[in-house]
Amino acid sequence: MNPTDEARGNTASHVSPGRAYTRDKRYITTRITADGRDGFPVEARRYRLVVSRACPWAGRAVIVRRLLGLEAALPMAVAGPTHDERSWSFDLDPGGRDPVLGIALLRDAYLARDPEYDRGITVPAVVDVPTGHVVTNDFPRITTDMSQEWTAHHRPGAPALYPDALRSEIDAVNEAVYRDVNNGVYQAGFAGSQEAYDSAYTHLFARLDRLAERLATSRYLVGETITEADIRLFTTLVRFDAVYHGHFKCNRQKLSEMPVLWGYARDLFQTPGFGDTVDFDHIKRHYHLVHQDINPRGIVPEGPDLSGWLAPHDRESLGGRPFGDGTPPGPVAPEEAVPVGHGAQPGGA
Repeated sequence: MNPTDEARGNTASHVSPGRAYTRDKRYITTRITADGRDGFPVEARRYRLVVSRACPWAGRAVIVRRLLGLEAALPMAVAGPTHDERSWSFDLDPGGRDPVLGIALLRDAYLARDPEYDRGITVPAVVDVPTGHVVTNDFPRITTDMSQEWTAHHRPGAPALYPDALRSEIDAVNEAVYRDVNNGVYQAGFAGSQEAYDSAYTHLFARLDRLAERLATSRYLVGETITEADIRLFTTLVRFDAVYHGHFKCNRQKLSEMPVLWGYARDLFQTPGFGDTVDFDHIKRHYHLVHQDINPRGIVPEGPDLSGWLAPHDRESLGGRPFGDGTPPGPVAPEEAVPVGHGAQPGGA
């Protein structure tokens, strides 16, 4: 397995000495569509979305699923925050097996699809329950297809997260954010040389500065409502002070020291569907325990203080409507709630 891909479940070094970090993008790109043109039609409860609350790429899918109200149509399996060299595992479930798929390791679903599979054992992954095969782990497409292909199962009042009129602008913002921020923090953290680290660090903070300028006069990244662009930026920002600032050496400033971005992130965190999906305990344990080359002693830091996530943000003064003509999602189902003590609120999420 290629050690440059953090999500493979490989506990060997992810740092290649003398080299820049390179993410393996060879995903399974089969799509689940309304017309079933790839052989996998949208069908309620046929598929299982496998995630880890530790993972920012999976975090996107968790948020989009909740905002659109797909909980009943697309059930979710939550893997544990740590893994060994083989795979993400279902160690949170009784007996260490997913109760629907009946497997202990996510890799079993990948190998069921292709016994010769040699790419990333990544989350999010969508598994076809009848066959036990992974259908796709193409994380950018998974969330946009939830918006475009699963419309028959959206809740009443579901927001338009990827509207046609704004799609080109959303795509352009997403491309820059992915390159410099979402993946940029990994390029800094797993840099194999000073030169590679310096480049990643420079591009990361230059992009954050430009995003701050944009968000100083606009409540959301594109248009007047929450879109896919905000979700993709949020999952990196919410991990910034807890792991990226120290663990990945992205330490020019903490998020909490960047007033515009900190206010923007708090605004989203306090919006139903965002902060109620975030498990800071899983996030910290994953990065500090799995990345043994960066943190060989496996010490998980106690901080940071999370109470600031609940402080007033005053972003409403910029206008905008979080859900547009739609409505917020309802309360989190008890079986999907972040465990008590793992979120930002005293005693729980």
